[in-house]
This record gives sequence, structure tokens and C-alpha cells, in this order.
Amino acid sequence: MKFNTLTTRILAGLIAGLAVGALLPGWRLAAQDQIVAAADALGGVWLDALRMTIIPLVFSLLVVGVAQLAGTAKAGGFTARVLLAFGALLLTSTVVAAIAATALLQVWPPPAAAQGLRAAAHGAAHAIPAAPPFGDWLRSFVPANAVKAAADGNMAALVVFALTFGIAATRLNEARRAAIFRFFDAVQATMMQIVGWVLWAGPAGVFFLALVVGAKTGFGAVGVLGQYIVVVSIMCLLAGVIGLVVALVGGRAPVGRLAEALIPVTAMAISTQSSLASLPVMLEAAEQVGIPGRVRGLVLPMAVALFRITSPAGNIAVAIYVAHVYGVKLDVAHVAAGVVVAALVSVAAVGVASSITFFMTLVPICTAMGVPLELLALLIAVETFPDFSRTVGNVWGDVGVTAWAARWGGAEPVADANPAVAD
Repeated sequence: MKFNTLTTRILAGLIAGLAVGALLPGWRLAAQDQIVAAADALGGVWLDALRMTIIPLVFSLLVVGVAQLAGTAKAGGFTARVLLAFGALLLTSTVVAAIAATALLQVWPPPAAAQGLRAAAHGAAHAIPAAPPFGDWLRSFVPANAVKAAADGNMAALVVFALTFGIAATRLNEARRAAIFRFFDAVQATMMQIVGWVLWAGPAGVFFLALVVGAKTGFGAVGVLGQYIVVVSIMCLLAGVIGLVVALVGGRAPVGRLAEALIPVTAMAISTQSSLASLPVMLEAAEQVGIPGRVRGLVLPMAVALFRITSPAGNIAVAIYVAHVYGVKLDVAHVAAGVVVAALVSVAAVGVASSITFFMTLVPICTAMGVPLELLALLIAVETFPDFSRTVGNVWGDVGVTAWAARWGGAEPVADANPAVAD
């Protein structure tokens, strides 16, 4: 782990806040309640500053993401088929992670300190409404009033509208299409600038929020954070295993050769926490498995740029874990909405820094599922730990989908494509 980075400073703020909050009762200060109340208010202001950027940021990123995907798909039929494979695997991994995380938390529920976290939350634990009839639930994804959906925080409907808007924009003439995408590209850049400013104050914001949690739970919150790391890490690795199953079953890769080829890939992923840095080793591994050069030379860079199999899987696990911590009872309809939103917003996460991605993707998912958001500000401080598993799962998925593509694309001409590659 690198030191003197935003992530490590936020982690230091979390540790300091929990320590001060846990020790505060022992100091017997007359102003203890006022200190906790002030920290609660300051932490809430910081969290609200992050929230205010989410809707324009997600909308603009989805519109621009649709444009980029449409441009990539025009490279040829093989490329379009690869994109469909990406989408199918993203949705599959999200569904599997939602089921597995729910099952795991049934046999290993959050520790008792979770009760203190509920008490410390601004939006205390609450029961979400019962699932509506199927027809009403299906109609909720199509906003009759897009502006009202945004104002109400109906993220599922807003995500569908953003995708529809982006697809429609790709059908316009070149001048209008370029003008629209330039505008939303500028909007997303502006929102990211604001998020960067807010995250600069992240160590202080997390310190205040952690102080409140520490005052109410003591050091018991450490157990909750530790369990969170384990649960999300397992789900990310599970998503990567799905990619390996695809390589073995769909791509018919030899088990021994695949396992041997993935050893240096996994080591590089753990040491760098970057799929991009692991790309050269992945190309060598794909060659070792027997994937043709024209396939691995196209699909692997595309996968690094556009396909992160652990993003929706890990994010739905985060939302489900937060729901269990706060005692929110999730029904099938709300989990299904979270799965759909998680898979869709992962498209918008491409090329965005992980510290921004964490809030940008999780706020829509939690909102769609009716899950409180307050704990996210603390979880980002320890996100660097499950991030190891996120990267490992991603590189496994990248190699797996490339092996699969080699089976059904080996006899087809592979068009040239040069998608922008991001960390």
C-alpha cells in the first residue's frame, strides 16, 4: 500500500476518529455531547456535499459511456459480440453475488456492534416499503417525469432514462451528436472536479463521522469493518471465478495450463492493484493458454478498458452488507432493482478513479434498494483492502472472457478497435 495517498489519509482519518470517539467517554468531558453533535453535523455536511454531485455525474457518465460503447461496437460484428459477452457476464456475476452475499450473511450475520452503527446513522435504520405488484414494479423503471425521478432520487428510473437518452443521441446527425456528447463530457468533468474537492476534505469528513461511530460503539466497529472486507472480497473473487469457469467451459482452456498461466497474472494484480499494469502479463498468459494473437490483441485491451466483472458484483455485495448492518429487510424486488442498477452503472465507472467510483456507483444502487447511505463514508476508508480482490477478480475475468471469445471468434475476421484503456 502506498503512503501519503488520499486513500491512506482517509484510512488514517477513520482510525483516528474511531479512537477519539471510543476514548471520549473515558475523558468525562462536560462538553462530550456537544462534541459528538458537532462532529455529527460536520460529517453530515461532508457527506451531503458528495451526494449533491451523484445525479448529474451518473447521468452524464452514462450518456458518454453509451456513446463510447456505440463507437466501439461499430468496429465490427466480432467486437459487438464481445461487448454482448461483457454485458452477459456482468449481469450474471451480479446476480450470483447478490444470492451468495445474502446467503453468507444469513449464516454469518454482522456483529453486535452493528446496533451502535444503526444508532449513529443520520438516517437511522428503516423498513423499506413492501414490494409493489409486478406491473407497478416494472413501470417504476420508466420515469413518467424524468425531472421528478431525479428530484425523488429514483435512481433505477434515472439510469434507464440516461441510457435511453444516450442511445437516442447516437442516432442523431454527426454535428448534433457531437454537441450533445461534448456537453455531457464537460458536465462529468465538472462534477468530477467538485468530487475531487470534496474528497480532498475526505480525511476530515471521515474523521468526524468515525468519531460519532466510535462514541456510540467503541472499538466494536472494527469488527464490522473487518467482516465487510471479508464479505466483499469473497464476492469479488467469486466474480473472477465465474470468468475462469467461462474459460474452462466456454473456452475449453486446459485446466493445468490455465492455472499455471494465471500465477504471474494474479501476482501482478495483487502487487499493482491495476488491471492496466497487469495487461502485458495477461497477454503472455493468453498466449500460453493458446489464444490466437489476433483475438487476445483485441479482446484483452477491450476487457481492461470496458469490462470490470467485479464492479457490479462487489457493489451489490456492499449494498446488501450495509442493509444487514442497518437491519433493512430486502425483498426480491428491491434486490432485483439493485442488480439492474449495479450492472448498468458499472458502464459509467470505466476510466473513473476508484475513490470517485465508490460513491458514484454505490449511491444509485443503495438508493434503488432503499438502503441508508451513511455507512458508505466509513467503508471507503477500508476499500483499499477488498480492492486487492477486485483487481484479482477483474484480471481473471479478462483472461476468461478472452478464452471464451477465442472459441466463437476464431474463424471470424477480427476488426481493429482501439478503445481507450484505463486503470
